Amino acid sequence: MLDQILASLDSDKAEDVVAIDLRGRSEMADHMVIATGRSSRQVAALAEKLTERVKTAFGTSCKIEGKDHGDWVLIDTGDVIVHIFRPEVREFYQLEKMWMPSGTAARS
Repeated sequence: MLDQILASLDSDKAEDVVAIDLRGRSEMADHMVIATGRSSRQVAALAEKLTERVKTAFGTSCKIEGKDHGDWVLIDTGDVIVHIFRPEVREFYQLEKMWMPSGTAARS
């Protein structure tokens, strides 16, 4: 599922996509993906296309929050949590710093 999510975000021109391995560190998911959209409209479109592709590929309906506002969308696929931000919002919350082990590079 992680590869499908990364491919979807890449296909739709998401920026600064990183994947963080959460296995053994959190029980909420195996991976977290963080990406940026250039505008509220692109953030919402990235989320919409991603949820459609996950449903088609895996038959799974994702839980989604924040799509109507387009500043920060959270998509819960079960195994992977996806955060899609506008640039300013991503910079403000800095989730990578909170979740990435120090000295580790994220998979992008």
